[in-house]
Amino acid sequence: MNPYAKLTFSLSLILGTTITISSNHWMMAWTGLEINTLAIIPLISKHHHPRAIEAAIKYFLVQAAASTLLLFSSTINAWHTGQWDITQLTHPTSSLLMTMAIAMKLGLVPFHFWFPEVLQGSPLTTAMLLSTVMKFPPITILLLTSHSLNPTLLTMMAITSAALGGWMGLNQTQTRKILAFSSISHMGWMTIILIYNPKLTLMTFYLYCIMTATIFMALNSTNSLKLSTIMTSWTKTPALNASLMMALLSLAGLPPLTGFLPKWLIIQELSKHDMTTSATIIAILSLLSLFFYLRLAYYSTITLPPNPTNQMKQWYTNKPTSTLVATLISLSTLLLPASPMILASI
Repeated sequence: MNPYAKLTFSLSLILGTTITISSNHWMMAWTGLEINTLAIIPLISKHHHPRAIEAAIKYFLVQAAASTLLLFSSTINAWHTGQWDITQLTHPTSSLLMTMAIAMKLGLVPFHFWFPEVLQGSPLTTAMLLSTVMKFPPITILLLTSHSLNPTLLTMMAITSAALGGWMGLNQTQTRKILAFSSISHMGWMTIILIYNPKLTLMTFYLYCIMTATIFMALNSTNSLKLSTIMTSWTKTPALNASLMMALLSLAGLPPLTGFLPKWLIIQELSKHDMTTSATIIAILSLLSLFFYLRLAYYSTITLPPNPTNQMKQWYTNKPTSTLVATLISLSTLLLPASPMILASI
C-alpha cells in the first residue's frame, strides 16, 4: 500500500475515534463512527485476496447496519424527548435499539457472527486495530449511556458472550480466530460490570488492549498465523516466544500477572451488588477460555512439533523485535503490583 494512503487512513482512524469519544451530540458521534468504518476498510482489503475482500464487505455491511440502528435510536429519542444529548437517552425503545447497535459494533453475542470471519481475512496489524482501537468509540458510547441501559439484558449478553467466546475458541487452529473469540469473551466481562462501575469497564478495556496488542505484535514478528507455525517459531525467537507465553497466560487472567487484576475487581464488584450468581457463572465460563490460552502457550514455548511439518524451521528472523513489543510485554505481565494505584484511580 502507498505510504501516503496508509498515513491518510491512519489519521482518519485517529480523527474518527477522537470525534466520537469527545462528542456530546448523537450526530457527531455517528459521524466519527462512520469515518472510522470508511478508514479501516481499505486496511482490511489491502491484500488483494478473496478472503480479504470478503472480510471487508462483511465488515462494511455489519457496521452500516449498526450505524443505521444507532441513528434510528437517537432520532426516536430526539423525537420523544427533544434531546440530542448522548447522556439523555431516556426512551426505552431508543435504549434497546442503541444497545443492539453497540453490541453489533463490539461483536457481542448474538451479534458476534461477523467478528471472527473479518479478523481471519485481515492482516495481523489490521486485526489488532479491529480488536483494540475500533472498539474504543462504541465502549465510550456505552459508558455515556450506561445509566439508562437495561441491566438484565446486558447481563444476559455478557454471560452468553463469555460462554460462546470460550466454547467456540476450543477447536480453532487459526490464531486470529482464537483471538477473535477471546475478544468476544472479554467483551462479556466488560459488559457485565458496565452498569455498576463504568470506570472499571474502561480500566478493563485498557488492560485488554495492552495484552491483545502485545500478542498480535509478537505473532506479527514471527508471522504466526496458525498453531503449526507457532510450534516451529521458537527456533527464530526463543525469548519472544517465552514472553508470548507469559502474555497469553496474563490474557487468561492467571495470577500474579496483569490480566488477573480486572477479573478480580469485576468479581469483587459484582459480589458487592448481590450479583454472586452471575459472578460465579462468568468466572466458571472463563475456564473455557483458559483452555485455549494454555494450548497456545503450550504450543508457543513448551512443546516441539509432535509430527513432521511441511514448514522449514528458520534459525533467523526477518523482523527484529522492537522496543514497543518489549514495553508492552512488560506492561501486560507486571502491572499487578501497581493495583493499589490503579484502584485509587477508579
